[in-house]
Amino acid sequence: MRSNHEIDYRIFGEEMQYVEVELDPSETAIAEAGSFMMMDDGIQMETIFGDGSQQQNSGLLGKLFSAGKRILVGESLFMTAYTNIGQGKKRVSFASPYPGKIIALDLQQLGGRIICQKDAFLCAAKGVSIGIEFQKRLGTGLFGGEGFIMEKLEGDGMAFVHAGGHVMQRELQPGELLKIDTGCIVGFTGNVHYDIQFVGGIKNTLFGGEGVFFATLRGPGTVWIQTLPISRLASRILSYGTYKRKEEGSILGGIGNMLDGDGW
Repeated sequence: MRSNHEIDYRIFGEEMQYVEVELDPSETAIAEAGSFMMMDDGIQMETIFGDGSQQQNSGLLGKLFSAGKRILVGESLFMTAYTNIGQGKKRVSFASPYPGKIIALDLQQLGGRIICQKDAFLCAAKGVSIGIEFQKRLGTGLFGGEGFIMEKLEGDGMAFVHAGGHVMQRELQPGELLKIDTGCIVGFTGNVHYDIQFVGGIKNTLFGGEGVFFATLRGPGTVWIQTLPISRLASRILSYGTYKRKEEGSILGGIGNMLDGDGW
């Protein structure tokens, strides 16, 4: 028996996906602002303080503390609740903000706790708690690179996260170690041990770029990995858009444009 709301869902699309959540009367889904796509008539939208989970029913101070932690991961104090106040089943849809995949996580089947990237959460059944995963070591917080202040999803309901590019799910055996770029982690189950490791050596330090620090994930547990972190995509677009190639009287400028596919 689940304590969180029990919702049905369908995921549509390939590269730009959205998830359609089906709500029975009085059932509620929660989502970050900006993820809403469309909904049937008979669904009521309401801004709520925090995530509306049972962990926040401990008075004003508890709610303030729980919601306040979300600021540390760049999220709003408030979320939006979508409740079916009509008769019969109603549907509400949430879209991924960039090309990639939406991952459905049944927390009841995954040990009740998932650690994920701070911008990965899309929506969930009401009752799922969305908070911050405090780092166990000082080095982890200081050298997290693309975001090793992580979010945690807790409960026994459905939660949905989104990832960039292609997504791979990997099962780690007890003691098995995976070394991975911090930005390529979408999430992992709560029993996976994680840390940040420094790649030693003068070459790596001077010329390694992204490779100076990486994450280590040790099993047992499940890990979800993305091929295109949004931070990497944004960095590439920014550097490409602000780069000025000298073209007047320059043969190299014209050749460079041809190689880039820009023509003459």
